[in-house]
Amino acid sequence: MFMPGAQEWFLIILFVLLFFGAKRIPEIARALGKATREFKKAKDDMTDEIQKEDEKNLTKDQDADKNKK
Repeated sequence: MFMPGAQEWFLIILFVLLFFGAKRIPEIARALGKATREFKKAKDDMTDEIQKEDEKNLTKDQDADKNKK
């Protein structure tokens, strides 16, 4: 996967400073942090839901196997 080097990071930071201005950077950083937290929470919620469904299906399969015997 591509990872930016020092020159690329410098250009990215320079572009952000020129495009947004120094006063808006903390505001943008907060918004990015909040979006990242919300994304991670949604991912974790989906993972938990999938695991619950898998456990429920496993229990049903085990009960069905017991009834066959």
